[in-house]
Amino acid sequence: MKAEKNQFTKKEIQSKLEYYCAYQERCYKEVEEKLYSFSLNLSEKEEILTYLIEHNFINEERFAQSFVRGKHNYKFWGKNRIVNELKFRNISSRIITSALKEISEENYLENFHKLAEKHWNNITERKGPKKNKKFVDFLLRKGYETHLIYDKLNELNN
Repeated sequence: MKAEKNQFTKKEIQSKLEYYCAYQERCYKEVEEKLYSFSLNLSEKEEILTYLIEHNFINEERFAQSFVRGKHNYKFWGKNRIVNELKFRNISSRIITSALKEISEENYLENFHKLAEKHWNNITERKGPKKNKKFVDFLLRKGYETHLIYDKLNELNN
């Protein structure tokens, strides 16, 4: 029986988390945080997490690959930002390295050049230090490597 609106049976919570994981790829940390919003004791939480891992609802490798593809192809993030975000989610370095292979070097550079040129043309400042700074800061926030950014800046300034 439900005592309060936030009181669910263990089976109901497990079912909710199955849906949560099936709806979108989740990492262990996200599921663990979601699980803490329910009032369960530690052994019940561990039991549910173990069940979700064993039944492939949580798969860090699959999550990382999906994350890399999505953030690069739709948000045009660079590798530095992707790596930092995955580290923040406690994904291992081995899995991060493997997941970054989801981005082909050709696609990565193509997206970088498109984004850089579009941003350069959208900056309203006239050519000069202010425009250069805005350009560099934007691409650094996006997570691109400094050598790519400065090579592109030199190309656009000439």
